[in-house]
Amino acid sequence: MEIPLTGSIKDVSLVKLLVFLNRNRKTGTLSLRTPLFTKKIYIHEGDAIFASSTYEDDRLGEMLLKANKITVEQYDKSVEILKSSKKRQGAILVELGYLTPKDLFWGVKYQVKEIIYSIFLIEEAEYEFVEGEIPNQEVITLKMSMGNLIYDGVRKIENWTRIRNEMPDTDSVLRLSTDPLTLFQGIELSSQDKKILSLINGKKTIKDVIEQSWMGSFEALRILYVLWSTGIIEQATAIREEEAAAPPAQEEETMSLEEILSPHSEEEEALLSKVDAIYTKLGSLSMYELLDLPGEADGETIKRHYYRLAKEFHPDRYFAVTDESVKTKLTGIFDAITKAYNVLKDEKTRQEYMQSLAAGTKKQAEPAEDLKAEDQFKRGVEEFKKGNFWGAVEHFKWATKLTPKSAQYWSYLSLAFSKMSGKLKDAEEALLMAIKLEPFNADHYANLGLIYTKAGIKKRAHSNFEKALKIDPSNEKAKKGFDQTKE
Repeated sequence: MEIPLTGSIKDVSLVKLLVFLNRNRKTGTLSLRTPLFTKKIYIHEGDAIFASSTYEDDRLGEMLLKANKITVEQYDKSVEILKSSKKRQGAILVELGYLTPKDLFWGVKYQVKEIIYSIFLIEEAEYEFVEGEIPNQEVITLKMSMGNLIYDGVRKIENWTRIRNEMPDTDSVLRLSTDPLTLFQGIELSSQDKKILSLINGKKTIKDVIEQSWMGSFEALRILYVLWSTGIIEQATAIREEEAAAPPAQEEETMSLEEILSPHSEEEEALLSKVDAIYTKLGSLSMYELLDLPGEADGETIKRHYYRLAKEFHPDRYFAVTDESVKTKLTGIFDAITKAYNVLKDEKTRQEYMQSLAAGTKKQAEPAEDLKAEDQFKRGVEEFKKGNFWGAVEHFKWATKLTPKSAQYWSYLSLAFSKMSGKLKDAEEALLMAIKLEPFNADHYANLGLIYTKAGIKKRAHSNFEKALKIDPSNEKAKKGFDQTKE
């Protein structure tokens, strides 16, 4: 998913922006500017480590005063010295004996978090991310997962209208995320969050969850908004299974909610030892060895092992570890097991890999020349032009398997499905993947509107045509669909 590095947070939410920078492990400075102030978040390899602000109330002294760490008299004295010296206010407060070094350490981290949290409350600002080295003069940096930062920041949002506008429609169905990187991120959920999460089963609508939540509607929706924003839950397809002529079988849960939410109990020393042992052997381990699999493992076993390892070696585990190189190692292991899973989960590529192992090559299951993604895509287009939609679907499926981050391949797969009887649900799923990868492509939303129109979901169709027009007011397909689906 590509997100522009400059723009307005009215068009791109801060959450999506931070998730994008985190997932792509960017290093640089994110600035948000309003007519009154500028606030900056300094990001290193996807993690927020510091923040600054030109807003007077965000200064360290003001923060410490509001947190009852210093008195007004102590604050005024430090400001008096600050004006006649080049020292920082924190250092002055320590020298005067008003703060201990430990208090200062707490104060700076508190200041950084509060600045970042305050940014979530801004509804209109221009943002810019400048990639590159960041100032390194700060010795006190934030050590907190991006997931937890987003979680705490979004929880402070009290604007009902904003929450409703950013959430899917209340008749939408939600499910647990299918992405282990998102599902297992380091977020400390409250007991109320867990109660709401226990209601998410891929069948209940947002409205159903709110009604069964044992709490007020606003509080329940706000918790759903927090879980939605952090990516722990995602939107399930809107077209029901029974509307498809040949619906796919319901997947079994890979892990229970209790397993997903249970904290790691492993000690730091044991974690470091295990990470080092695997990281040093990454280049020599087979994919089966990497996923700790028996030779004849079936698809469900492969999936179960992958989820367990994805949780164990999630990059968020490094925040409590003193050795900062652990993040690099965990990231390398996580990427390797994900790559292994993507090869082994599909029976055909799994067999190819098994053959490569038998030949003693232990290669990373490079597809044969005739299975290259672009070649499969071109064959799909040819079959589509002939009216052979079944054949087109098979080729487009292969293209998406080989290059899953191509929005174009997912879009064409959706188009082919939409031409087949009883495959609107599959068409919807493929197009939602394209939208996830290219959230600012108006054609994707317009095409999704056409699918919902065909399925008889008029309200959802109208909503997607409207989204397309917000991105591209000149989109003819969206304009026509918008007019046709008006109440």
